[in-house]
Amino acid sequence: MLVVFMRALILYTVVVIVMRIMGKQQVAQLQPYELAVALMIADLGAVPMQNTGIPLITGIVPILTLLMAQVLISYLSLKSELVRKLVCGTPSILISKGKINEKELFKERYNVNDLLEQLRSMGYYNIADVEFAILETNGTLSVIPKSDKRPMNPNDLNLKPQYEGLPVPVIIDGNVNEANMKEVNIDMDWLKSQLALFDVKSIDEVLLASVDAQKKLYVTKKKDR
Repeated sequence: MLVVFMRALILYTVVVIVMRIMGKQQVAQLQPYELAVALMIADLGAVPMQNTGIPLITGIVPILTLLMAQVLISYLSLKSELVRKLVCGTPSILISKGKINEKELFKERYNVNDLLEQLRSMGYYNIADVEFAILETNGTLSVIPKSDKRPMNPNDLNLKPQYEGLPVPVIIDGNVNEANMKEVNIDMDWLKSQLALFDVKSIDEVLLASVDAQKKLYVTKKKDR
C-alpha cells in the first residue's frame, strides 16, 4: 500500500509540474494540440499509478517527452506565423458586416442554432445587433456589436476618468507583505496610522488590506474565530 501511495504522489507531482510549465490557460482556452497533450499526459500518469507492475519511469519518460514537444511547438509558434497557422489554424469570421457567412459556418461545422446560442450567452439576443462574430482558434466566439449597440464609455461623453490602477494587497490574513508595501511606496507607520482610522488595534485583526493608486486603504477585518 505504501508503494502505491508513493507512486501516486510522485506521478501527481510530475504531472502538476508539467502542467504548470505548460502555462496558465484554462481548458476552454487551450489550442487543439495543447488539449491533446493535456489529455495524453493525464492518461500516461494514470496507467503506472494504477498498475504497480509497470515501472514508474515508463510513465514519467513519455510525460516529459510530451512536455518537450509541447514547449518546442509553442516556441516555434511564437517565432513563425506559418507554424502558428499549421498548428493552431486561423480565426473564422462567422458574421461579417452584419451578415452570416454560410461558407465559414459549413467549413467549421457550426450550425445557425449553435451561433445563436453563443450570441445569447454573451448577451446578444438579436443577431441584427452584431457587426462581426469571429470564431477564434481555441473555439471561443468573439463578438463586435454594431456601433449604435455598443455600451457607452467615458470617451463618448468626452470625460477623462481618474486613473484607477490595480489595488495592491499589503496585508493578507494578518500577514504583512513588505514587497507590496515597497511597490506602493508606503511604510509601516503610515499603514498603522491608516488602520487606526478603521479601529484596527492589531494587524492580526485584518483579513485583507489593500492600497489603490490614490493611496486609499481598503480594510476587511476578520470575524471572531
